[in-house]
Amino acid sequence: MVSVPDQRLRAALGELDPRVEVVVWDMKDDAPHEKIDIVVPPYLEGTKPLAKLRGLETWLVQSQSIGYNGVEEALPEGHVYANAASVHEASTAELTLALILASQRGIDDFVRAASEGRWAPAWHASLADRSVLLVGYGGVGAAIESRLEPFEVTVLRVASRDRVDERGRVYGPAALAELLPTADVVVVVVPLNDETEHLVNDDFLSRMHDGALLVNVARGRVADTEAILRQARTGRLRFALDVTDPEPLPVSHELFTLSNVLISPHVGGATTAMLPRMARLLRTQIDRMLAGESPTNVVLRS
Repeated sequence: MVSVPDQRLRAALGELDPRVEVVVWDMKDDAPHEKIDIVVPPYLEGTKPLAKLRGLETWLVQSQSIGYNGVEEALPEGHVYANAASVHEASTAELTLALILASQRGIDDFVRAASEGRWAPAWHASLADRSVLLVGYGGVGAAIESRLEPFEVTVLRVASRDRVDERGRVYGPAALAELLPTADVVVVVVPLNDETEHLVNDDFLSRMHDGALLVNVARGRVADTEAILRQARTGRLRFALDVTDPEPLPVSHELFTLSNVLISPHVGGATTAMLPRMARLLRTQIDRMLAGESPTNVVLRS
């Protein structure tokens, strides 16, 4: 027994093993059965629907998101929770490159000028020959790095521990203070947890050199909004933000008014690639269950 939150995902799953029954359950009402082997909660509705899992027997709760901040506190006892690694990396990396290129090449300025009917040529910073610092190096970070390679940049990587991989050195957190001043573009792609909340603060931003670009595609609370505003108001740094705190930003929030701040409304994974990739992951989990194997992508056990 597998539950999905809507007909779109059910249709994307296609034909399944005859031993598998799929029900549509949006988790707004009580569960339709006492046991559902795999439950897929709705996308972008936070952790509130997880309360409906209380008293329900499951083999796996399969999220549609990569991030899982707040899930540990919300997940009732007795469940295994998997994230959606492999679903959103490509789309989030695409948006990251789009934000970097738009900011570096002044696309936002050109769009504003065009909306006013003005021809406004200008010189802007290249991406070629720049130094890009990835703060966070999981699946999304690696996908961003792969897409940066053709742009002739120097990529530096910081993760939760110091190590060497096939692409070279991955620095630990202790190196961040030394690396920040060297970067023309800083991309923040860490998970949100106690260690990373407000990682991007006054000290972090003060270490970036004048004119550098900060891109946040992680979570809004990874950055201190007031610290961003203090730097953005002076024009010393530039910002491209797919996530903010609060989120959504209130109407007419100051961040919207600053010409050196480019904002997209948390749409890193919101592309046509999501549904078929989510269906592929769910089919993998179903096949593993039928084969008596453990699920993949498990991040929590309550």
